[in-house]
Amino acid sequence: MIIDTLKNSSKYAALHPLFGKAFDFLNQNNLAELPDGTIEITEGLKAIISNKPGKSKEVSLSKFECHDHTIDIQVCVKGLESIGWKPREKCTKQNGEYNAEKDVRFFSEIPDTFFQLQDNQFVIFFPEDVHAPMIGVDDIKKIVFKVKI
Repeated sequence: MIIDTLKNSSKYAALHPLFGKAFDFLNQNNLAELPDGTIEITEGLKAIISNKPGKSKEVSLSKFECHDHTIDIQVCVKGLESIGWKPREKCTKQNGEYNAEKDVRFFSEIPDTFFQLQDNQFVIFFPEDVHAPMIGVDDIKKIVFKVKI
């Protein structure tokens, strides 16, 4: 997992061939004006834009998730978002079967830590990062990039 601000995003472009394209998208668009929806940026990279009310910790933890074949770059455009995190290697209580179509696996676990993202901050979740996003009381505008491995 990596947490940083958008002004430092160029430091991470070399980690994956599609990271640079994701960060270019952020730099080339007025993020506050992007409408909700999904944008296919290029093969293996899409952006999901949403502006939704935050969830309770319990609701978010009911979908404590990770992905086998994608990396998430989650960007907080506006709001205050709390996220639960735990390393996958410590998760033993799988909640249901792996969904290959959506590339998601859920766990019934308690996060090791919670952290917050504010405007113009992002987190990168790799397959080994189990996460519970969107915890908050107010609206959270965010962009989630799905990056194929």
